[in-house]
Amino acid sequence: MGKYDLSSTLGANRLAWLAAFVGASLVFSLGLACAVPLAAFAAVSVLTQRRRAALIFMGAVWFTNQLAGFTVLNYPTDLSTFGWSVVMGVVAIAATLGAEIVSRRVGGLSGAVATFMAAFGLYEGLLWAVTIASGTVTEAYAPATVAQIFALNGAAFAALLAASSLAARAGTKKMSVVGIGSARHHA
Repeated sequence: MGKYDLSSTLGANRLAWLAAFVGASLVFSLGLACAVPLAAFAAVSVLTQRRRAALIFMGAVWFTNQLAGFTVLNYPTDLSTFGWSVVMGVVAIAATLGAEIVSRRVGGLSGAVATFMAAFGLYEGLLWAVTIASGTVTEAYAPATVAQIFALNGAAFAALLAASSLAARAGTKKMSVVGIGSARHHA
């Protein structure tokens, strides 16, 4: 296996979980287009993976969303859309890193919730900051809209976490879910 071989980096069980993550991302992308719950994916990735794998997972989720958007959903192919695509990717990685810091400090179910809240707050907050800095209209950040996005991310977080727990119980992956019961290690 080569230096950049994902199977050597992630292992077979994590590759299966990555495939499930990418599949879920594709379903969300085709069903919700721009409203893919990237904060939920960020939180669950850090709760179930080491830092390096979590970042690979988020990159794959973001890439899948963008690929579906530009090839199937016919996103505009202008400079602004490409720019926001990159911004979403960078912000998703930043939210993942921030959530990972929280996940190391708080364990158990309350830690899982705190990790999700950190991911969501960072993701939406950073997008809002870029929106303000770019002079773009901020109507998308009305309280009712943010509440809908929060509800979507919360539901996705619960579903992804439940899927992770079921997979762990079924023995398809050997990792602690939400850090309950055993310590997680970070790369």
